[in-house]
Amino acid sequence: MTRAELDKNPGDVAAMFDDIAARYDLANDVLSLGQDRLWRRAAVNAVDAYSGELVLDLAAGTGTSSESFTARGARVIACDFSLGMLRVGAQRRGGASRRGVTLVAGDALRLPFADETFDAVTISFGLRNVADTAQALRELRRVTKTGGRLVVCEFSHIPVAALDRLYGHYLMGALPLIARRITGRSAAYEYLSESIEAWPDQATLARMLQDAGWSRVAWRNLTLGVVALHRGVRAS
Repeated sequence: MTRAELDKNPGDVAAMFDDIAARYDLANDVLSLGQDRLWRRAAVNAVDAYSGELVLDLAAGTGTSSESFTARGARVIACDFSLGMLRVGAQRRGGASRRGVTLVAGDALRLPFADETFDAVTISFGLRNVADTAQALRELRRVTKTGGRLVVCEFSHIPVAALDRLYGHYLMGALPLIARRITGRSAAYEYLSESIEAWPDQATLARMLQDAGWSRVAWRNLTLGVVALHRGVRAS
């Protein structure tokens, strides 16, 4: 299978996720010991979407979690650049536009939406996979209405150095082996481990959001800092 490297060539990343699309959601549940559901629920609560709003769920994969944003009547565009993921999602949901969620193919660096389209934008476990993080954050701001909000849910770093090193050993050693048992593939999860290790810490990502034009930037740790939830607002 295609194995993306840390230069994050978009074609390689998309092809890699295409290859594991069918068992991606199951693998996430197993590898995170079910924590991924709690993390995604925290992102949904932070977005706090309500009736009449339009939400962009970027890097939505199969769109499995996108429907959660519709609980109070919001509509959701679930966008991803992996056609394999989107196909699996459409097959599972009985179509590309069902129950308030519409699946759309798109690149985070060149979003196929007009300026100030969305009331809220969110990306979970996908910002780490784009080739240019700063450009993706600017694109997300461009398509957000003035006063709209951003929520980023992403793997991060445990503030206690000893625990972070222990977690790093799990990422680099055990995680790819477990993933091979579940998906028959390990290359995607070797990349996953390396990309988490190379990802900036919470404070650095917060500065990147501010540099991209987001205001009122804040974050909180989930599961000791294994994941961090960053928030921002488009002030003008």
